[in-house]
Amino acid sequence: MRHTISVLVENKFGVLTRVTGLFSGRGYNIDTLNVGPTHDPSLSRMTIVTRGDDATVEQICKQLNKLIDVVKVTPYSSGGYIDRELVLVKVAAGADHRAEVAQMAELFRAKIIDVQPKSLTIELTGSESKIEKFLLLVKDFGILDLTRTGQVALPRD
Repeated sequence: MRHTISVLVENKFGVLTRVTGLFSGRGYNIDTLNVGPTHDPSLSRMTIVTRGDDATVEQICKQLNKLIDVVKVTPYSSGGYIDRELVLVKVAAGADHRAEVAQMAELFRAKIIDVQPKSLTIELTGSESKIEKFLLLVKDFGILDLTRTGQVALPRD
């Protein structure tokens, strides 16, 4: 089962290494990891998506709380948070398929951010399932390149 964990950390050198070292040292895998500053420049938020049962996630949270520069660890429960991901995808789209790819992007409220003679680069933001559905549909045209940010999340309360 996938779990999302928010980790508020002090914005200091080496914190990311210590957090990822905790995961690798104990054999836990990180599906996605996103790190960025918060409204307070002395703090950063890590959004970590990992797999495991509830007991494993509880153990991960306990271990994270023991790290020196960790301020707060919040495991998000289903429905208790809002999450988004950003993907940039370059799709093969010559003159014969360009309108069809553009229409598909419009249906998903995506933006075409670059147009080349044989491709379109599309920016899409949304839930993981929305992104997966879009990628499945444009796969038939040919995905030339792709990058994803990983999940970012905030609690609803």
